[in-house]
Amino acid sequence: MREVPEVPEVPDVSDVPELTQERPGRGPTARVPFQVVEVTGPSMVPTLHHGDWLLVQYGATVRPGDVVILRHPFQQDLLVVKRAAERRRGGWWVLADNTFAGGDSTDYGVVPEELVLARVRARYRPLKKDQRSVWSVLAWAVSALRPVSAARSVSSRLRAR
Repeated sequence: MREVPEVPEVPDVSDVPELTQERPGRGPTARVPFQVVEVTGPSMVPTLHHGDWLLVQYGATVRPGDVVILRHPFQQDLLVVKRAAERRRGGWWVLADNTFAGGDSTDYGVVPEELVLARVRARYRPLKKDQRSVWSVLAWAVSALRPVSAARSVSSRLRAR
């Protein structure tokens, strides 16, 4: 597994199915629409944290504001999690929610459409070992599983550029 601290990474790229990967017992064009992946790194804080698990949908329509999984444009064996800010000529402009982490389109430009692989549908935040009090477990239970939506506006960041 390759670690890049400023960019969340999806573990083991070999486990990520291509959209037309053959599955046992199915034809060669069978699609694998959903997968669970783990986030590493701080670039999507506060939306996603290191250790969060994501339910991702391959081939889903991407809209501005969606959190997506993409292949890094310069290092295509590396998968990253970013927010699709807007569609531009040649692909998507993607941003990290944590403006101090970097590792987004401000560094590598527009990401070609074919490198955007999946849309994040839900986030699961595992219970930490130090969360043992009743109140901390209740707080975790309320926020552990959440859909990841395009509700967070990225427009203020785009206007500042």
